[in-house]
Amino acid sequence: MPINILKQNKIANDQIACICDGDWKLPSQIDQLEKWLIEKETILNNGPYVADIGFTIRKGALGGGGVISLELMKILLKLRVEIFLSEYPSDED
Repeated sequence: MPINILKQNKIANDQIACICDGDWKLPSQIDQLEKWLIEKETILNNGPYVADIGFTIRKGALGGGGVISLELMKILLKLRVEIFLSEYPSDED
């Protein structure tokens, strides 16, 4: 999974892309999502879209994590992209 980009439709959502396949770490996924959106911003039609981010909790994590930058927030708003955060258990649990 890790990040599925879906175009929302009234009947069903259409998958646009799957990025970060195999990477379940939220910080690197947020970075890759921002890079992907900057790359695709000019060719994506106005949404609504969903970026469903599947991640696992870092073992022993006590803070920190992914940062949603102002640039990413501007692009998300412009393209009408909602973020879904889908937490999954890690193999270590």
